[in-house]
Amino acid sequence: MEPFYRSIIGLARTVFFAQGLKFDVRGSERIPPVGGAVIAINHTGYMDFTYAGLPPRATKRYIRFMAKKEVFDNGISGPIMRAMRHIPVDRAAGADSYTAALDYLRRGELVGVYPEATISRSFEIKGFKSGAARMAIEAGVPIIPMVIWGAQRVWTKGHPKRLGRTNTPIRIQVGAPIASPPAQGDITAAATELTERLRATMQQMLIELQQGYEHEPGAYWVPARLGGGAPTLEEADTMDAADASAKAASRRESAAGGAER
Repeated sequence: MEPFYRSIIGLARTVFFAQGLKFDVRGSERIPPVGGAVIAINHTGYMDFTYAGLPPRATKRYIRFMAKKEVFDNGISGPIMRAMRHIPVDRAAGADSYTAALDYLRRGELVGVYPEATISRSFEIKGFKSGAARMAIEAGVPIIPMVIWGAQRVWTKGHPKRLGRTNTPIRIQVGAPIASPPAQGDITAAATELTERLRATMQQMLIELQQGYEHEPGAYWVPARLGGGAPTLEEADTMDAADASAKAASRRESAAGGAER
């Protein structure tokens, strides 16, 4: 029993109702009632982790999300994240978070991971990091793909929040579990192959989830492939690379300034 986590989900559902969000959740039965699994989720907005927690409730389960350390450092969100036993990720010391995730998986927990590592500005499936596949292999658990569509309309990178009553439709699809190969031999090669399979699966799931969804021509939240105003995947990758370079330069300047003192 996890009364705090359960109460947070209850609060979230109340907020979703107030916002008029219209959920279409498919495949919840694919979340196993027991046992560890990596839940791999696409990343289009700041709120999609709150929506990703809905399907596991069909089997009365909770996801331990891997989230940036900065979220845990915050005076408000930090205590909540720790009470819900989520996993802080310090990019300067990633081994600790990876070890914690493995421990959770081996103890039969569900661990939520964003293989894209950052929000996809194109709202397509970005290139994947191999960490999700590697931890599934090492822990001997399956990967369960989950795709969310519509979360970017609520709050996404580079656009204003829309947290009021928007009546936004949000679709969530849970895919069939993908078995991980035995942790033997060349794990790096096995993780690469599993990552490629996972990404291809989630790309197809996204296409299927978008079918029949009303996409406004030219809207910022609609992919270029569907006639929207979002950047293409290639354009978005270029923007991400520029952001990463700017952040790296800022860190170097801060380090240099500290050394001069």
